[in-house]
Amino acid sequence: QVQLVESGGGLAQAGGSLRLSCVASGRTFSGYAMGWFRQAPGKDREFVAAISWNGVSIYYAASVKGRFTISRDNAKNTVYLQMNSLKPEDTAVYYCAAGSRPTASPAYYTYSYWGQGTQVTVSS
Repeated sequence: QVQLVESGGGLAQAGGSLRLSCVASGRTFSGYAMGWFRQAPGKDREFVAAISWNGVSIYYAASVKGRFTISRDNAKNTVYLQMNSLKPEDTAVYYCAAGSRPTASPAYYTYSYWGQGTQVTVSS
């Protein structure tokens, strides 16, 4: 089993920044891709960003590209999501996910484990 614990969510103003963290435990972290997804009220869960096991391959959703940055520290079993220039439409519960393969992917079905989520609210 893998446990994922997100933190760093909260309330921000439009144009502001937040940094999400996700700490993994329970298996070797460094060999697997990690991803961030989000779900707004009444909407489906959507892909935000993904990073390969070694940090070389990174994918972003078009809606966040240029504003969000995903990174990982394998020594700390942690993946981060730096969110800048936040918009009200970024408001959602953000989920960290651990993949079942080393390569990054935007497809939710390639992720085997999910965190409990952290709320991000952006006010206008």
